Amino acid sequence: MTDQNIPLSNTQLPNAEALVITLAQKLEPLLQNNTALVGIHSGGVWLMQRLLVLLEKTIANYDVEHGALDVSFYRDDYAQRGLKAENRPSQIPFDVENKHIILIDDVFYTGRTARAAMNELFDYGRPASITLIALVNRGGRELPIAPQIVAADIPLEATQHLQLTQLTDGSLALELTSQNNSARPQEHE
Repeated sequence: MTDQNIPLSNTQLPNAEALVITLAQKLEPLLQNNTALVGIHSGGVWLMQRLLVLLEKTIANYDVEHGALDVSFYRDDYAQRGLKAENRPSQIPFDVENKHIILIDDVFYTGRTARAAMNELFDYGRPASITLIALVNRGGRELPIAPQIVAADIPLEATQHLQLTQLTDGSLALELTSQNNSARPQEHE
């Protein structure tokens, strides 16, 4: 995609819709019996909804269940971040115990969101396995957690903020903004 340390502009970002198709192709071989998809609000849920459509036949063949997590209360920086206005309740309508969970995130950054999601999943039961997939890995990992599958690796500076947005027509787009050094990006970490 791009070399490290070269700033990107929105015009240089890959097409999010094309990345979703790439992610679906990489995900399909992982779908099996006793598998469930779990999207992390909000972008991971948007991705999951698109993957449910793109992989509809395979998901039906293996009876893949799905749910959503809002990990706000499970984050280790909750006191600093606070409660966001768009928080939604987690919905896990299946038994997590011994299930192969495919955890879906939009932008992987430090690993803190994925860690929080795993903590919350274990409150529902003990999964057989957890596989983390992300649309984009932006670099900057701080924990020994990394996605097993990504559609794109896009190395960014710490001051750059990459966000998946859902447009009014339902399509997905990536948006890149810059922040000064004193403010930490608020994207998924």
